[in-house]
Amino acid sequence: MSEVLGVAVLGAGHMGADHIRRLDRVVRGARVVTVADPDAGRAEEAVAGIDGASVHTDVAGALDTPGVAAVLIASPGPAHEEALLACFARGLPVLCEKPMVPDSPGALRVVEAEARLGRRLAQIGFMRRYDAGYRQLKSLLDDGRMGRPLMLHCTHRNVASPPGFTSAMLINSSVSHEIDAARWLLGQELTAVTVLRPRSSAGAPDGLLDPQFVVFETAEGALVDVEVFVNCGFGYQVHCEALCEAGSARIGDEHAMSVTVRGTEAREVPQDYLVRFADAYDREVQSWVDATRQGKVTGPGAWDGYAASVVAEAGVSALESGARMAVDLAPRPDLYAGSGH
Repeated sequence: MSEVLGVAVLGAGHMGADHIRRLDRVVRGARVVTVADPDAGRAEEAVAGIDGASVHTDVAGALDTPGVAAVLIASPGPAHEEALLACFARGLPVLCEKPMVPDSPGALRVVEAEARLGRRLAQIGFMRRYDAGYRQLKSLLDDGRMGRPLMLHCTHRNVASPPGFTSAMLINSSVSHEIDAARWLLGQELTAVTVLRPRSSAGAPDGLLDPQFVVFETAEGALVDVEVFVNCGFGYQVHCEALCEAGSARIGDEHAMSVTVRGTEAREVPQDYLVRFADAYDREVQSWVDATRQGKVTGPGAWDGYAASVVAEAGVSALESGARMAVDLAPRPDLYAGSGH
């Protein structure tokens, strides 16, 4: 195995700072060489205590820092396309947080650029594929013991939405995780989407359509429904139940401590995705580091990022129009043949 992997982290916000901490304190075989963020003070704060880590306010400066052998992109989604193409131009393997690129034309440009290289460089941060419960469910579905999957029932709840969160973002930010998880669990592309809108919760900001009920159709006739509620007020909850021809399986209830005292029982509810999926993030980044040090790229790739963007766009169109919207994917390049779920 090669020497310690020098990583440039792009973005020092909530997600980026957590990845910087993870690379420095949790993951084996990697070190943070440099961090880039338009806010130099935020970047300095994120690398405080990390010996030798430099700070940049531009992407190119970070990527060209001596010792950088790989890149972790945790900047806002609209900045991802430029950063990914810059990594490709330098031959740098990259782990890019979702969304890979928010708009499908930009996502397709990334797919085509990587395909022209003739080799994969990008892994996309759909961390649910690394969660223990999701991996167990995937294994169960793959072995076929419960027959063909007929439906997936999904729940995605947040305590409160951040400032500026829009009705469309319930789909293209929150439900994007369910989009990838469904494609991966079922091994099928999503072919159509319908969005139903109950009355908005009193806890939702004015004008925000929250909650929403999203229904996906798959290429082989299964259905996936997602209840997304980003201002539930009581906790961060993610559940998934697979209903198959000969059984069902549900995950997501085990991530809480149950306390029994004086005749009552109470269960803690996580308040943040970084708590609920802490192990998944750790496993995802460790897997990326291990593969990269061996010259490999594993995990969800650019095609998965593109597919998620296309499905999410169809979902937003369905939300705005009230109509069922078909999902239209471009032809898959040969580089991704046999993969992508």
